[in-house]
Amino acid sequence: MQVAKILIVDDAKFMRKTLSGLLTENNYEIVGEAADGHEAVSQFRKTEPDIVFMDITMPHMDGLAALKEIITQDPNAKVIMCSAMGQQRIVMQAIELGAKDFITKPFEDARVIETVERILN
Repeated sequence: MQVAKILIVDDAKFMRKTLSGLLTENNYEIVGEAADGHEAVSQFRKTEPDIVFMDITMPHMDGLAALKEIITQDPNAKVIMCSAMGQQRIVMQAIELGAKDFITKPFEDARVIETVERILN
């Protein structure tokens, strides 16, 4: 079975490390990390991940702008948005822009894995 390649985008190093650890433990390959939207778009081109975990609130270019660019490059891109509680309006906007799902922070490990598996299948 092919191992899914994942790109993690979050301005908080701690969040990238936490998500990376969880996904690696569950046999997913982390092909890149980015701390802002510009880096995310560049890493997406370079690494061609199966799934992108994208934070919404980041410096330089936020997650929604990066999502737009990624979907423009690859309409089939599978992007999971990560948001803090209470950002429902932004989450709906992300879904309209092409995000496949969202998880709220702080996230539950089981929810993260379940979301990845559902989106891959």
